[in-house]
Amino acid sequence: MRKTLLLIFSFSLLLLAGCKQAESGPIRVDVPKRPSGQTDMLAFAAPPIDTVRVGFVGLGMRGSGAIDRYLHLPTARITALCDVRKECVDKAQARVEAAGMPAAAAYYGDTEVYKQLCERDDIDLVYICTDWVHHAPVALYAMEHGKHVAIEVPAATSMEEIWDLINTSERTRKHCMMLENCCYDFYELTTLNMAQHGLFGEIYHGEGAYIHCLTPFWHEYWDNWRLEFNRTHKGDVYPTHGFGPVCQVFDIHRGDQLKTLVSMDTEAITGPQTVRKLHPEIADPDAFANADHTMTMIRTARGRTIQIQHGVMTPRPYNRMYQIVGTKGFANKYPRPGYSFVPEKIRDVVDVPARYDGDSYLSPEQYEQLVQAYTHPLVKEIGEVAKAVGGHGGMDFMMDYRLIYCLNHGLPLDMDVYDLAEWCCVGPLSALSIERGNAPVEVPDFTRGGQGKIQGYHHAYVE
Repeated sequence: MRKTLLLIFSFSLLLLAGCKQAESGPIRVDVPKRPSGQTDMLAFAAPPIDTVRVGFVGLGMRGSGAIDRYLHLPTARITALCDVRKECVDKAQARVEAAGMPAAAAYYGDTEVYKQLCERDDIDLVYICTDWVHHAPVALYAMEHGKHVAIEVPAATSMEEIWDLINTSERTRKHCMMLENCCYDFYELTTLNMAQHGLFGEIYHGEGAYIHCLTPFWHEYWDNWRLEFNRTHKGDVYPTHGFGPVCQVFDIHRGDQLKTLVSMDTEAITGPQTVRKLHPEIADPDAFANADHTMTMIRTARGRTIQIQHGVMTPRPYNRMYQIVGTKGFANKYPRPGYSFVPEKIRDVVDVPARYDGDSYLSPEQYEQLVQAYTHPLVKEIGEVAKAVGGHGGMDFMMDYRLIYCLNHGLPLDMDVYDLAEWCCVGPLSALSIERGNAPVEVPDFTRGGQGKIQGYHHAYVE
């Protein structure tokens, strides 16, 4: 009897140990099985398209700017324009015609009218700049009707949308790219080039952020949809601007993998005050989900860390906090761009004094020497034209130029559907972490076993 009780007691301890281990581990997020017959989109290249015929859905701030840029891309044609508001379509149409281009087909009137655009047989790419909640529905419908899609950030706001975009892209064999313009910022591209040349040594940490006081801008979002999204969603709802460029430096799903994240947030203090001021008709303004500030820490399979921050409510200077930290060097863009390296990494291109040991920023003159030596090939190729065309200093035009270039030449795009998934998942997974008491959450392998198929991030070019 005593032996039996001892065995029962020992078995109970084992069960308890297993429960504790499960409870202390990260929250697991389901990875749906890849549907039968589908394969991944890693390094996917569609047949080349000589002139890319583009339909634009959403012609507010971002969409109208895209129209202006696409008028400078000779191998793209603006074929169709769509917005709920007729006046937005009319303004875009006027700019197309003023540039001497043929009038585009026009669609407006309701939130379902985009379907008519997607059903046309003379469109290759649907360029989506709607409010966030319509990003994924429009993209899914477009891919189902044989179109490549380019989606403004964030391309997806839930795990369900993320997996729907992945599965639909894989099944239809259509590109599904998120329009993360900050990956084309001149500083970020030059830093990426430095990293690919080994200047930072072993990179072990990166930071990114979206800190932008939106108080002067809430009214510019039609029907105040962005404030409403923040009112109803917790977590880092806009993570990709700072996160995407860091992930490219880290070769995420091209040599490293996101594994676990943990998020914390402050109280929602300013949000309820903003609702009271702008929308007094809302009955319970205190029921505001998004915090004044959200922080997320992410660990990769190689043991590297990434910190992401989000804050749009309070008066703080704009800051994307792009930062790369390695054993031999350091890059930091805000509040001013700067670099610091151990002398032996840069002495062949930068005049550094013998006493310099990397513990301070390079001088403005040294900074310019270094940037001249490591300017990214894309900036050399199109940078001056991009500055002239514009769009956040030119990075928006470089983003559009590269998208059309890759489609013209049948090349893999700079950002694939798995980049979209990894960068967007911070939104719903940070909310899950916060809601579970700041618990760690597993980041799924969105490639479903494709990790390592590509080694190293790079931009594709015609050989």
